[in-house]
Amino acid sequence: MAALIATILTLTSTSFAHNDMIPARFTCDGQNISPALNWSGIPEGTQSLVLIVDDPDAPDPAAPKMTWVHWVLYNIPPSAAELTEGIAEKELPQGTLQGINDWKRTGYGGPCPPIGTHRYFHKLYALDTVLPDLKNPTKAALEHAMKGHILGQTELIGRYQRLH
Repeated sequence: MAALIATILTLTSTSFAHNDMIPARFTCDGQNISPALNWSGIPEGTQSLVLIVDDPDAPDPAAPKMTWVHWVLYNIPPSAAELTEGIAEKELPQGTLQGINDWKRTGYGGPCPPIGTHRYFHKLYALDTVLPDLKNPTKAALEHAMKGHILGQTELIGRYQRLH
């Protein structure tokens, strides 16, 4: 009888290490392009993946008032294993849909903290379903649609402070 090998969903980046500083090129101080993201350990039964990038330290890490949403992607096919650095909308894996970030647009918006060092959570979720087209949902609407469908989740945290 073959042994069952448990897979652990992991999210990594060649652009920055977990809990390390995010290079300026991925921020409003640089090219404002998305970092490279790679994942593995997709749970069995996964039908789609969701990526949400947000900053719970806005506007000031000493007195956070909100979580600022930087990127919302859903229905990423489980056959995909990465998003390349600076990925354009037309290069997203086939079937991937986007939600609205807190700049009220789709796509990636890089770190641009007004004060202090902020944390940027890159959260990957494995779902047991492909979601319907939610027509550019907010993070909250997407999280509502995901309820009861999460098979696994992981996160990669990067930090950034502007050099004023």
